[in-house]
Amino acid sequence: MKRSLILTNHLSPGDLLMLTAAVRDLHRGYPGRFVTDVRTSCGALWENNPYLTELCGCEAGVEMIECEYPLIHESNQRPVHFLHGFIDFLNRRLRLDIQLTEMRADIHLSGEERQAASAVAQWCGGEVPYWIIAAGGKYDYTIKWWDIARWQAVVDHFQGRLCFAQVGERGHHHPKLRGALDLRGRTSMRALIRLMHHAQGVACPVTCLMHLAAAVPGANPHVPDRPCVVVAGGREPVAWEAYPAHRYLHTIGALPCCAQGGCWRARTEPLGDGDGKDQPQALCQRPVPLPEAGEPDGKVVPHFLPECMDRITAADVIAAIESYLAEGQARQLTKAEARRSDAGIARMEAKCARERAVWEQRQVAEKDCDFRIDSGPRSEVLSRPV
Repeated sequence: MKRSLILTNHLSPGDLLMLTAAVRDLHRGYPGRFVTDVRTSCGALWENNPYLTELCGCEAGVEMIECEYPLIHESNQRPVHFLHGFIDFLNRRLRLDIQLTEMRADIHLSGEERQAASAVAQWCGGEVPYWIIAAGGKYDYTIKWWDIARWQAVVDHFQGRLCFAQVGERGHHHPKLRGALDLRGRTSMRALIRLMHHAQGVACPVTCLMHLAAAVPGANPHVPDRPCVVVAGGREPVAWEAYPAHRYLHTIGALPCCAQGGCWRARTEPLGDGDGKDQPQALCQRPVPLPEAGEPDGKVVPHFLPECMDRITAADVIAAIESYLAEGQARQLTKAEARRSDAGIARMEAKCARERAVWEQRQVAEKDCDFRIDSGPRSEVLSRPV
């Protein structure tokens, strides 16, 4: 008799991507033995997943399992990857021997998604090869942020040679990069997956994006592993986060605070928001002052960079991207593609300017009537521009 399981977890998308691998390998290792469904905080990651069957928790014989990955606490001592986390948990909970079968999470695209034009193509008036770039992150783990000036130097270096599409969730810290197609706050998770499908490369800190870079099937069958440059520093152990085809730039072993593995700290400096991650034991031990304070984004202006991140230079990231180009795993824009890229960026800049003007006019009007814009619902176009 098949065993019916509903696996639950409500952590961030990056964590949930690891659960997709566990579900895949549960069924590969024990075909026909289980019926599975999930309850998670990001349903978009599970669309088109062939391993899920709709189950109701109220039905007799259905088990609800809150999934965790305590293996993370051994990541500085054992050569285990994040992908092993939920697999190890299910093995212990269900008394199984599930094995990791692929070094990637499990994302499935529909035929329609594979055939649709990319968001970049829609803005540029035709397909151009592009890299997805994320130049910030969430406020709970500011220790993962890199210097925005260095991200800008990377974009500037490849001006006319590569097209960068900047992404980032609205409400998180993602300062604008000049010369990139500004898609910040404009991609749902499923839209981000579709964007990733067409992307030839990714540049980011340790974040969900790097895991999507490994998981989402690419549109180019000649490049099975999508290039990805990760600015990692010394927070996480290399074995826990890195993928074989990625350029994972780290400083593990280079500093006392990460000499034997990742420090697993949360913030570079306190934000004063009442979060426990402002406590001394969660703060970076070796913050380095930034030469210029970062661009304000409404909540925080970074004044420091972890020394482990400070040791990674723009030249390091540039060299990593250049290595992919030299090896033929990515290519530069043609002159025609460069013109389309510039035109797409210009169209987006004009749209952003119009949205900001509308938002500012609305602010003035509401101030005149002593009404706060945050006191009620508002349309997407009138939310604060990123």
